[in-house]
Amino acid sequence: MGLRELAAVAALVLSLSMALDSSPRYILSDGQGLGRAFDGIGGLSGGGATSRLLVNYAEPFRSQILDFLFTPGFGASLHILKVEIGGDAQSTDGTEPSHMHYENDENYFRGYEWWLMKEAKKRNPNITLMSLPWAFPGWVGHGKNWPYDFPDITAAYVVKWILGAKQYHDLDIQYVGIWNERNYDSKYIKLLRYTLDKSGLDTVRIIASDNLWEPVVLSVLLDPELSRAVDVIGAHYPGTNSVKEALKTQKKLWASEDYSTFNDEVGGGCWARILNQNYVNGLMSATISWNLVASYYKDLPFSRDGLMTAEEPWSGNYVVQSPIWITAHTTQFTQPGWTYLRTVGHLAQGGSYVALTDGKGNLTVVIETMTHDHSVCIRPPLPPFNVTSQNATFQLEGSFASIKELQVWRSQFNFKTKKSSFFEKLLPQKLLNGLFTIKLAEDEVYTFTTITTGQKGSHPPPPSSVRFPKVYKDDFNVLNPAFSEAPDFADQTGVFEYYVNMSDPGPHVFTLRQVVTERPVTWVADADQTISVIGDYQWENLTVTCDVLMESVKMGGVFIAARVDKGGQSVRSARGVFFWVFADGTYKVTNDLAGQALLAEGKSGTRAHGWHTLSLTVAGQYASGQLNGYPLWKNAVVLTPKNGWAAIGTHSFELAQFDNFALVADY
Repeated sequence: MGLRELAAVAALVLSLSMALDSSPRYILSDGQGLGRAFDGIGGLSGGGATSRLLVNYAEPFRSQILDFLFTPGFGASLHILKVEIGGDAQSTDGTEPSHMHYENDENYFRGYEWWLMKEAKKRNPNITLMSLPWAFPGWVGHGKNWPYDFPDITAAYVVKWILGAKQYHDLDIQYVGIWNERNYDSKYIKLLRYTLDKSGLDTVRIIASDNLWEPVVLSVLLDPELSRAVDVIGAHYPGTNSVKEALKTQKKLWASEDYSTFNDEVGGGCWARILNQNYVNGLMSATISWNLVASYYKDLPFSRDGLMTAEEPWSGNYVVQSPIWITAHTTQFTQPGWTYLRTVGHLAQGGSYVALTDGKGNLTVVIETMTHDHSVCIRPPLPPFNVTSQNATFQLEGSFASIKELQVWRSQFNFKTKKSSFFEKLLPQKLLNGLFTIKLAEDEVYTFTTITTGQKGSHPPPPSSVRFPKVYKDDFNVLNPAFSEAPDFADQTGVFEYYVNMSDPGPHVFTLRQVVTERPVTWVADADQTISVIGDYQWENLTVTCDVLMESVKMGGVFIAARVDKGGQSVRSARGVFFWVFADGTYKVTNDLAGQALLAEGKSGTRAHGWHTLSLTVAGQYASGQLNGYPLWKNAVVLTPKNGWAAIGTHSFELAQFDNFALVADY
């Protein structure tokens, strides 16, 4: 190399070192004390039925999904699992069964949240378990759509669920909430605290109110007894900000539900930004994703709003999306009980950094530079801000000054090339006099840590995605079912459970039974009918067949349906082709679940306590129906909807049974 080349290199090195020297310097120190204790990152199963399809996956795929969520040092390595206390009512993507359908009924094996908590605990014995009701069985409200008129009944109902978790599953629930995103009642909260203590559950903490910061923080500040009862202020979708009154309570502040964003790379960017900035801006020490895993039919509301997606148990296909690896940047290198440093904040050219320590010499620093348009969450609206590439110099001081090397993990979102890379281990970062400088591009996440155990876990690729089978049968003949609900049925109002019909002479001993007999204390506007959907939303032409038994002698009614176009919070307005029979000997065909848009009607001779076989065929714009193998009606004209799920259900909240469900669809 000649003198000219040497001079050029020297000039380049000098200019680079000057640039690095002139980059903003950020101090990371425990010298002036520490910030708030870190309580963890979590996921929410429920609110509702968001894990419905997960339980139906065959092994090994089901365990692989659980590994990506819960196994420490593998994937998301979640610190917290929050679940719904099922209330027999629609709570976003379906209903979850209650442990007490009726006042004299207790069963702690319904649904799948017990199973999920045990699977999480099996992988991470230290995981924090939380619970929250969205709705309550009707008897809790004594006929009113309100859970607080008899607060002792509501408190006893919730506490029984917590006691049942321990008695039947050896699960210790550590936090319980009030009523998701609905009004709280101070008298009820105090009574819940009293009931917990009286039941030997004084270690169970209360979080309130799983809504906005206000007015609950004002109530806590004004009412010393309420303040003693509430341990954590939990807000939903806080936009990374708290309010000064929340800080005045001196309580833990959590984003007890956040994210709720489509899990593409913008969703991953949203998650990266709020995981850091919930603490930087709002001093929130825990953030919980709604939802844990998007495991519900994709045409229900909020499709793919989970940390990963598992919506095809029939194929075994699942997808590990970017939020899993964004979570790992924090969770694999921290634990609840670590503490944030006071030296956290925003970067000069946009983005943020947090630092945490275990108090034993370990340090983890997480940096994000997500740009505005690549980190928009579903809510609240995101004010404009700018992020540009930058150099940043970090100076370790206090007890961290002697650290010589940090492990480095990086995620790079690349929205132009679509060739992003997530959770890559880079060469360790050497420190000189506690100093290191990093060149930060836009839309990156870095972790610098003394922890050496990080891992990007992997399993063999899952099977390819396929559509729901176009020929499907279920006779419900399961002697000891692992779960209370039949595979693939997604209850949207009411609860449909496996049932052993001891009074039947033989062909219908094992059935599926709708068991909710009273309108619940609802979270949204449930239908007046019960309904469970199944299949492929794109189906147009199909035949649905099912044996049905009405148990309500005078007022009973059941249906089978095709092309059902709505579920979730819109289920009341569901349209489709509904073939009803009634215990008074009549039938009707309607274009809607409400039963108002009449397509055909007449005599059927159907009665309660006798089995009948219904068959519905929809082809093009015509529908026809059979009863017990004979044509009952035909050529009903159906113009809309063009497609939708198959379904079964009842005319009201009534007992009814279903058996030998079958469908044949024409893609």
